[in-house]
Amino acid sequence: MKQEFGDYMKQLRETKGLTINQLAAAAGISGSQISRIENGLRGVPKPTTLRKIAEATGVPYEELMDQAGYLQEQALPSEEVVPEWATSKDKRDFRKMLEDDGELMFDGIPLDKDDKQRIKDVLTGLFWEAKQMNKRNKSNNT
Repeated sequence: MKQEFGDYMKQLRETKGLTINQLAAAAGISGSQISRIENGLRGVPKPTTLRKIAEATGVPYEELMDQAGYLQEQALPSEEVVPEWATSKDKRDFRKMLEDDGELMFDGIPLDKDDKQRIKDVLTGLFWEAKQMNKRNKSNNT
């Protein structure tokens, strides 16, 4: 079983020889937020916060995402799902769209894991369709 994320964060920080305040300053987030994460008083950070922590600690972002449980619950698309015409910028835009989602709700009620995945599947199709249409429009206008 995977280690709790707060315990993992504390061990990571200590292994890197950082105090809470040093990590906070390097990551551009508050020391109290790091303390709450490590003590299990706050849930798993959002992907944008994990990216800041990854950059501050020199740990691969994917490792933090995996430890936080994001890659098990909502695997980022494999190359098979990505259209052949997609550029590296398109792929980066797509990953950012998936990472930056907030709490998904319907009528004020948080959605469960299955509903979130269905919405992400639909968004994936719409995203690539819109990207492809945008590329066609640019090529037709030039």
